[in-house]
Amino acid sequence: MKPVLIAALLAGTAAHAQDFNAVEKGRKLAITADCAACHTGDAGEFAGGVPLETPFGTLVGSNITPDQATGIGRWTKEEFRRAVKSGKAADGHLLYPAMPYTDYANMTDADVDAIYDYLQTVPAVHNEVEENQLPFPLNMRVALYGWNLVNQTDATYETNPDKSEEWNKGRYIVMGPGHCAACHSPRNLTGGEKTGDDFLTGATLENWHAPDITADPRLGVGGWSEDEIIAYLKTGHNAYDTASGPMAEEVALSSSKWSDGDLASVAAYLKEGEVDAPASAKAPDPLDAQSASMQAGAAIYGDRCSACHAADGKGVAGLYPRLSGAPLVVADDPTSLGRVVLAGSQAGATAAAPTGPVMPSFGATLDNAQVAAVLDYIRNSWGNAAPAVDTGDMASLRKDLQTQ
Repeated sequence: MKPVLIAALLAGTAAHAQDFNAVEKGRKLAITADCAACHTGDAGEFAGGVPLETPFGTLVGSNITPDQATGIGRWTKEEFRRAVKSGKAADGHLLYPAMPYTDYANMTDADVDAIYDYLQTVPAVHNEVEENQLPFPLNMRVALYGWNLVNQTDATYETNPDKSEEWNKGRYIVMGPGHCAACHSPRNLTGGEKTGDDFLTGATLENWHAPDITADPRLGVGGWSEDEIIAYLKTGHNAYDTASGPMAEEVALSSSKWSDGDLASVAAYLKEGEVDAPASAKAPDPLDAQSASMQAGAAIYGDRCSACHAADGKGVAGLYPRLSGAPLVVADDPTSLGRVVLAGSQAGATAAAPTGPVMPSFGATLDNAQVAAVLDYIRNSWGNAAPAVDTGDMASLRKDLQTQ
């Protein structure tokens, strides 16, 4: 074979490998960024149409396939990067922050470009989506100019030279593609993520409480080992918790598919946390075990809960989470606990843990006072201590769940 032809073939092979590597990098980043959760509905992969419930109304995930008419097939790489990191679409209209561009702003341009390269290779699906379904006047995008002025929209990630490469990588994933703050940081009155001392300290949305995931040893994951953090992200459960609701979806579609290296990096970051992260307030005194609520809760727990979670609240390893010493159990906001008691829960299944345990619903057999009582007992037994659960809050939660 002539040398010129051999050189041409080698050059073509190298170019193909380079293209493949860029696309494969983008595929992995799209998984880390959990693009499928908001953009994959009944119309097909990344074809949009997924309803996104916000405190202000419903938005719908857009079509990000390379369809020329209804997707991003005509978008340039620069336009895509601007949308992902700055919240401005190719035609110039502003995106609602249900698209977590305030978090994706922390991603490098190279990583966003890789996702673009990958999305250009997925099947194009013609699916026109009406993204904005908010009521007037919230459907007027002009208000987003003010929102962007009020809230943090620029990149905040920077490498900490005093920390390890692994810690910094984990921080980048959490603050950037993983956009953990989108669920786990509380929101201000405009719906923007709170930063500073509030970063990752927990938030309630869609009648689920996304718990504190700081290094706080009582309310956060500081009491978990790095292996326990990895197990939760990879399988959806560990000794202390089982992923439910939106987190079960995140684990199934995203974190269960991360590389072992990425999981280890995130665990290292979360376990150590930020240098200036504040510790939680001192635990409250537990409720009086002889109170009417605790006595009623003890009876309900023994009858309905102890078979799975054990009389001592330690659960069953690998199947039913422990309730003693579990951060979510003693969180200030008991919404998630109330929800699973009232409506039950199906844990997500993953390749590493294909059987997702089920929590049955007790809403039909327990009234609101009984739900509050059993939660009081769980949150104040076996060394746990937490504020009393309000019966009225459980009544409101029940009503909300019935209308979903």
